[in-house]
Amino acid sequence: MDKIYIIGAGPGDPDLITVKGLRILQEADVVLYTDSLVNDELIAKAKPGAEILKSAGMALEEMVALMVDRVKQGKLVARVHTGDPAMFGATMEQIALLKKEGIGYEIIPGVSSVFASAAAVGAELTIPELTQTVILTRAEGRTPVPELEKLKDLAAHHCTIALFLSATLTKRVVQELTDAGWSEETPVAVVQRATWPDQLIVRTTLANLEQDMRSNGIRSHAMILAGWALDPRIHENEEYRSKLYDKEFTHRFRRGVKS
Repeated sequence: MDKIYIIGAGPGDPDLITVKGLRILQEADVVLYTDSLVNDELIAKAKPGAEILKSAGMALEEMVALMVDRVKQGKLVARVHTGDPAMFGATMEQIALLKKEGIGYEIIPGVSSVFASAAAVGAELTIPELTQTVILTRAEGRTPVPELEKLKDLAAHHCTIALFLSATLTKRVVQELTDAGWSEETPVAVVQRATWPDQLIVRTTLANLEQDMRSNGIRSHAMILAGWALDPRIHENEEYRSKLYDKEFTHRFRRGVKS
């Protein structure tokens, strides 16, 4: 079956594409990329003579028609998305139309902005004895969320929360987390344009999130990470330590050593 490749480009740094993703990009005859979000330095690595097309100004049907046309001409088509296509990637609707045309697809994962942001602030999102769960979601704005996925209800788990597409909704975020019983002192890290040269990191608390977002002019391209795993002094607390490297903790690669 004819197919296209849907490639996760990573969060911004052109070096954060996977080896496989880069190989396909360099072999592609046609590269259709999200020019508002994907780094042009990465797209410049496409092979000489490749047809490079920007998708930001295209409607869904136009994009898919173009990809179908090129594939039926026998060309290798790479559709390049920001981050990882599985997270708010708007790939499902493209795939639905491709299937109607009898065109297959292969998804090549990329580094999501949530993990790029965690790396930027030097945070582990799952801390033993503190939180072992990460919820990836967004605040409800013009686009509704399912009834059982309201932020207040998700926040009731008191785990780490990563918020996509929520930079203009911080008042709602603060209210819903507060209503879920979160302390105003809960640490929050905001990373705007993670891994880009103009990356901006703001460390704050739930109480100060709205003001700090406003004073830094952050209204888009930002990941909001909230929870006590984001405490910048978490490393000082010896209570939270993984058993994995504990000398007294036995697993199949190491026998426990009693002190």
